[in-house]
Amino acid sequence: MIPSSYPDAKEMARLTARMLLEIKAVHFNADTPFTLASGLPSPTYIDCRKLISYPRIRSTLMDFLTVTVMRNAGFEAFDNIAGGETAGIPFAAFVAERMALPMTYVRKKPKGYGRNARIEGAMSEGQRVLLVEDLTTDGGSKLSFVDAIRETGATCAHTAVIFYYGIFPETEKNLGDHGVALHHLCSWWDVLEEAKAQAAFDSATLAEVEKFLHAPRKWQEDNSK
Repeated sequence: MIPSSYPDAKEMARLTARMLLEIKAVHFNADTPFTLASGLPSPTYIDCRKLISYPRIRSTLMDFLTVTVMRNAGFEAFDNIAGGETAGIPFAAFVAERMALPMTYVRKKPKGYGRNARIEGAMSEGQRVLLVEDLTTDGGSKLSFVDAIRETGATCAHTAVIFYYGIFPETEKNLGDHGVALHHLCSWWDVLEEAKAQAAFDSATLAEVEKFLHAPRKWQEDNSK
């Protein structure tokens, strides 16, 4: 059962950032940048998968995510909660449990044998589906999951994530053009603010991260080999 009293969105964002820093899910390294899935460099990296190993933090954030979705989309807005393979699967299960709804998950691509399915679990025509994932960068991977859900005859107009990069202006437009609203708990800006408050990293690293967040594409171009 979800309590009706929770912090406002700004405070939930601060607390989420604090929890991510506490479990060292946040990595900043300006000297040796991380390589993203796109192949581009970044001085930041977030590992939301670590959350599943911290039950108190995990439970709090799943409460936050559930109440955020209900506040924004409605308390009776969904019939099915779908997780994106693979990182979204546990979080979809936690949210589905809180909302007392069926849970399914969406494969990145068909299995290639058996039913050749992309949807695992029971999803039926006309169901209103919430897609749950750990994070989103530019929203691109969400569109494939949404399309797979819609191919069943179900609808998918909302996706919820714990972490949203919040630095690529095309993200919400891409999702919006596809008829999908994004709900999230915190962004890199929230993490940077909390990291500064805690002095979690040295000032030079924080300054370089802030430079990246203000102009990520330029930073990547300047730091690509």
